[in-house]
Amino acid sequence: MNIKIHSVRFDADQKLITFIRSKVKKLMQFDDKILGAEVFLRLENSQDMANKITEIKLNISPNELFARKQCKTFEEATDQVVEALRRQIIKQKGKKTGR
Repeated sequence: MNIKIHSVRFDADQKLITFIRSKVKKLMQFDDKILGAEVFLRLENSQDMANKITEIKLNISPNELFARKQCKTFEEATDQVVEALRRQIIKQKGKKTGR
């Protein structure tokens, strides 16, 4: 699976990139048809402490799944996005099998 990570208006450190890659790779156990993922990390200009946004777009043949979460840390936002995508994958597979 090809994982592209884009950090908008800041440089993500290697520890964060490694964390995100490991979390996104775990989605492969739910669907082996995942072709790639595009991750966007953004800092929102606000006074709120929860100003870190993680967006992930999964390319699953023939569809795309998308999730976006905003939290205090990128790690927390990534955990929530991956969980949301996991639920979407399971729901999509359920529709394909007719459940």
